[in-house]
Amino acid sequence: MKKTIKLENIDPVEIYGAGNRVMEALCGWFPQLKVTVRGDEIFLEGSESDCTLFGEKINMLIERRLHKRNLTPYDVEDLFDGERMTEKFIPRGDAVIVHGIDGKPIRARNSTQEEMVKAYFENDLLFAVGPAGTGKTYIAIALAVRALKRREIKRIILTRPAVEAGERLGFLPGDLKDKLDPYLQPLYDALGDMIPAKKLNDFMEEGIVQIAPLAYMRGRTLDKACVILDEAQNTNLGQLKMFLTRMGCDAKFIVTGDASQIDLPDKRESGLMKGIGLLKDIKGVSCIFFRNEDIVRHPLVAKIVKAFEI
Repeated sequence: MKKTIKLENIDPVEIYGAGNRVMEALCGWFPQLKVTVRGDEIFLEGSESDCTLFGEKINMLIERRLHKRNLTPYDVEDLFDGERMTEKFIPRGDAVIVHGIDGKPIRARNSTQEEMVKAYFENDLLFAVGPAGTGKTYIAIALAVRALKRREIKRIILTRPAVEAGERLGFLPGDLKDKLDPYLQPLYDALGDMIPAKKLNDFMEEGIVQIAPLAYMRGRTLDKACVILDEAQNTNLGQLKMFLTRMGCDAKFIVTGDASQIDLPDKRESGLMKGIGLLKDIKGVSCIFFRNEDIVRHPLVAKIVKAFEI
């Protein structure tokens, strides 16, 4: 449904907060609701229950503003004190995982992506394996952003093994971060579709969103986090074990990879499929396998992938 809320007899800035931070905090509790703000009008598009609850919370913020000088994101937290947004997610074809920064809904685009979404909610460790362009990493990051917005986790950690694909990182200019940032760019791109640039920068400075090479995971215990290992085909079995044993309390781990794109000097050293073979029958672990038919990029990508199969 669609609903419009008009703020009357109050300056909208007093409700939206400095830099819209109060409104952003409120919207974070409604990842499946599309919210557009224009002046003193708030346009909602989503389920009737979400629209109704959003309107109630806005009224509560207005009431709160009458009794204090300024609103902050902490006032939004108070509105939901004791509440958790834990209703069961139904991964049907039209179910929205989260809304992007332009309000565009991000949802599963085929049956295998739907299986991946469903498996995420039913397991703490998820392997998603298949060819390039099937949306494995993008869906994984969408699920992580959704969990962060719903306060189900406290941080998102994205990692990749620092294995070169035909280029030498040592010859790139700059310090270690400068060398690695281009390699990690696909992860930044996906996050940038779902979190506004300024907010993403704030999250990264505060450690709420972390992007790092796999070697930086050693010795850590990752609690209350959604942790995504991308390009896992470029890990050996020991590295994969090291990563998986970082799992702490209330954590979700997602491992994505493509067994046909191994960049290790000896392809036989890849631990991805070996690890899946060892763990696939353990309760709490799910393995989703994408096919060429699941590719959601340009139609030529599926044909290119097929042509390069050996």
